[in-house]
Amino acid sequence: MSGTVIARQCDALLALYRRHVRAGEPYALVDFPDHANVGDSAIWLGEIALLHAVSAGAPAYVSRWDDFDEAAFRAACPEGPILIHGGGNLGDIWPHHQRFREYLLERFPDRPIVQLPQSIHFRDPAHRTRFAAQAGRHPDFHLYVRDQPSQMLAERHVDCPVTLAPDSAFGLGPLPRPGAAECGHLLLLRTDTERAERDDTPLLALPGAVVRDWLEEAPVTARDPTERAQQRVARGLNLLALGETVVTDRLHGHILSLLLGIDHVVLDNDYGKVGAYIAAWTRDSPTVRQAASPAEAAAMVAG
Repeated sequence: MSGTVIARQCDALLALYRRHVRAGEPYALVDFPDHANVGDSAIWLGEIALLHAVSAGAPAYVSRWDDFDEAAFRAACPEGPILIHGGGNLGDIWPHHQRFREYLLERFPDRPIVQLPQSIHFRDPAHRTRFAAQAGRHPDFHLYVRDQPSQMLAERHVDCPVTLAPDSAFGLGPLPRPGAAECGHLLLLRTDTERAERDDTPLLALPGAVVRDWLEEAPVTARDPTERAQQRVARGLNLLALGETVVTDRLHGHILSLLLGIDHVVLDNDYGKVGAYIAAWTRDSPTVRQAASPAEAAAMVAG
């Protein structure tokens, strides 16, 4: 059944990418995630894999949010669409990524702009209104979202094509487990601003539990963006493989566990992103169970 869940999402993603890129035509892929969060690197590698699968080849231009160079972009990619990296930063939780997205919408009305699948969350309605106005002014902006709450919000407030689509990390397909388990339970739990308020004492009391997040890393030595992403994803896969079972409140803790075939229990982040994704795409996988509380999650993995 997990294979069917993965294949269904891969098929939907291939159809998405074929709509916007073609063999022999240039395109840009921007907002490279040059940070320690493994999930964003998994998305990037899935995006690259999908682009190659539809014969689009490598992007003509790549940038981070903070090193975009308009002259270099126009020289490398004199025509063709701008693809914006997917993930969970559309909104005001991670403002530097959002400001970059809005800059592109304002600066490049002459280019198709494709926002690859994102979750949306605005804590301040004024920020949502500003983004909606900018997106509505762009003549060729396509917005892909990963879950139904994001779809409903976008369709209510943003005047552009909005389409539900899976997370691009599924472009990686099934993954081999990189090693044998070394502990009973790997607890991959958020330590950032998206962590939900809760008491994890029942999880921490599990015999053989190891608690980690994946925001700390040794220096990444590769210079090429895709190689940097590969180093980060390898670190994340090795981390997940430590546990016979995984408990996580990270969306890509769930997605990568599913791709690895590891049984796992999922708690939600602070605004319901993880549960919304499961409801849309992965609830049929036999490797995932959802818990409403740390106590329920502990009971599931202990039983």
